[in-house]
Amino acid sequence: MKTTVVGFPRIGENRELKVATESYFRGDITQEELVDKGKQLRRMHWNLLKEKGISLIPSNDFSFYDTTLDTAVLLNIIPKRFLDLKLSPLDTYFALARGYQGKAGDVTALPMKKWFNTNYHYLTPEFEETTEVKVAGTKLFDEYLEAKTLGIETKPVVLGPFTLIKLAAFNGTTEETQLQGLITAYKEIIATLNELGAQWIQLDEPSLVKDISEEDRELFLTIYQELTADSRTVKLLLQTYFGDVRDIYADLLAVGVDGIGLDLVEGKKTLELIKTLGFPQNKQLFAGVVNGKNIWRNDYRQTLGILEQLPQEQLVLSTSCSLLHVPFSVEQEVFPEETVQHFAFAKEKLSELTELAAIVDQTAGALINEPLAANQQLFRSERVLENKKLARKVAGLTEADFQRQPAFEERSVVQKYTLDLPILPTTTIGSFPQTREVKAARAKFKKAAISKETYQEFLEGKIADCVAFQEEIGLDVLVHGEFERNDMVEYFGENLEGFLFSKNAWVQSYGTRCVKPPIIWGDVSRKRPITVAWSAFAQQLTNKPVKGMLTGPVTILNWSFPREDISIKESTLQIALAIQEEVLDLEANGIKIIQIDEAALREKLPLRRSDWYREYLDWAIPAFRLVHSKVAVQTQIHTHMCYSEFADILPAIDQMDADVISFEASRSNLSLLEALNAHHFQTAVGPGVYDIHSPRVPSVVELTTTIKTLLEKIPVEKLWINPDCGLKTRGEKETFASLENMTQAASQVREALVYEPVRE
Repeated sequence: MKTTVVGFPRIGENRELKVATESYFRGDITQEELVDKGKQLRRMHWNLLKEKGISLIPSNDFSFYDTTLDTAVLLNIIPKRFLDLKLSPLDTYFALARGYQGKAGDVTALPMKKWFNTNYHYLTPEFEETTEVKVAGTKLFDEYLEAKTLGIETKPVVLGPFTLIKLAAFNGTTEETQLQGLITAYKEIIATLNELGAQWIQLDEPSLVKDISEEDRELFLTIYQELTADSRTVKLLLQTYFGDVRDIYADLLAVGVDGIGLDLVEGKKTLELIKTLGFPQNKQLFAGVVNGKNIWRNDYRQTLGILEQLPQEQLVLSTSCSLLHVPFSVEQEVFPEETVQHFAFAKEKLSELTELAAIVDQTAGALINEPLAANQQLFRSERVLENKKLARKVAGLTEADFQRQPAFEERSVVQKYTLDLPILPTTTIGSFPQTREVKAARAKFKKAAISKETYQEFLEGKIADCVAFQEEIGLDVLVHGEFERNDMVEYFGENLEGFLFSKNAWVQSYGTRCVKPPIIWGDVSRKRPITVAWSAFAQQLTNKPVKGMLTGPVTILNWSFPREDISIKESTLQIALAIQEEVLDLEANGIKIIQIDEAALREKLPLRRSDWYREYLDWAIPAFRLVHSKVAVQTQIHTHMCYSEFADILPAIDQMDADVISFEASRSNLSLLEALNAHHFQTAVGPGVYDIHSPRVPSVVELTTTIKTLLEKIPVEKLWINPDCGLKTRGEKETFASLENMTQAASQVREALVYEPVRE
């Protein structure tokens, strides 16, 4: 039985791609050196997949920043403002991803959004009136030939045309105008790869797992009927993931592709669709049975039970999605054997695929052999013991535990009087730059190279400098800078029971940004106060309010690898009770403003609208309310969300009952404002006025214009001024300049609003 993966992690075993790319950004290495590092990584990954016995090895799943952006560049979908910079092709590519500010000009980056229900982010392709869609790049073909010269036949992977259209923005043009050019370009891609001798082409179409309207169905059929009309020897794999294709399954079976990739992990109805509607004998079924998003071992008996119900002659075993979303390998971890045996990262999932294929091939359905026996022994063992006291506490929660009193309108009056903030109050999202100095001190402390007292003194010095800077530039609500934190989730998990932490389990979030998600191993409870000492210390240094900075329970869950033995709802409620204790301790220590970040609220939102509330929001929103339901009326609760589309869930966000919510808005061209206005959003809001994921520094004039635009849609008494996200990934120079410009812009607008000329 053949095996494949949808995609493989590209950052390298030790984040080599991140290191090289950031070195290029700093000017420490040349373009040639960066390109060479990419070749080294691709060669290593292709050889690894070959050695592990994977039959169909993907190519073009590698990217220096984002594969959706790669597809846009391949097809010449580059807005004119970037072409006008007249940079090299590689620097134009990075300008699209990061923005550009230099001798050639000043442009902001393309909008960045969450990739379906994951923590990965993609760059939004942007069609303009002047866009001429054509095959302009060669990366797709070059990497196929590159592998071929190594003696490795690959399956070139490219984002499919239907999903590209659904993810793209159209400015001054329309889908209809661009459609034929897009189809023609994809036909050229297929023809070129056919001439090069490719055996398979993988067209990724994850948008097909979402709600499909009749217009969507017609668009899909228009594209694929034309794409598959020409004769060819290369086979087309239409690959879906992150759910099932219930709305369009029958049409998938009818179009002229040669293989269909279906998710049997997250696709709740996938097996039912196959059993009910069948699967054609002239196509191959790429069965996604190994979870590409979580790190737990595959239960072979359960998976084999699924495979037995599928057409055996046409099966190719696959991952449910790209392995981009899991770490590279457990081989570099230091967990005890009794722990690590439960984990399968990307490299181990390759072995799971080949073992499953061997079990099916060797036994012809008999579920007995050595790998299977070892796997089942693992799943028969008891992994964790239940915290019965916590279970009773969760079971005993009542409706009153999820409701804050008094109501928002009454609280806002009291808070306005208590905090005495000016109109258009300025603040940041929380974190300040994590410099090399900060990271080095933390590393020394973890290695016991410096004492706890020395480390604490260092951190207090950084906090004092941070508070002094914020006061100097005139911010109204300060933060302590979060210098003690490595990662907003990992830091909290280290102070909670039930979490495990890896040494090297990095996962790409976007571009060169990598995260190391904690593993929720067992029941979660708070060991000790987590942030109280640092927030209280910062508050002692200033008369201005200092925000306590916490990560919310839904985000902690969504940015961790969750358990699979209990529901994510139950796990989230456990975390919420732990963070509630922290909130009340902050309040008791004089912190009047507490921000509980839910940056990842949308991340696990079901991709089908009909499932939003029943399967997710009906418990995720109350879990957030549980965290702050017991605070005093004077305490102002903030939350923050970033890089997702929120307009369609604003009613649910309002139900979080926070007092202030900050959103990412800069990369989405402030499009959220119309929705906020239409919804009559009750909560005060801080739409991010500049993009922190770009190194460019916005001018005072630019920021003043942005604030005035915000005031056209948001009442002045409800508007806060802040960046669009935390600042930890930025450099100090650009951060300080941007914040100073932001406070100056807010001050200028504020003065204009309160100035009234004296009349004679």
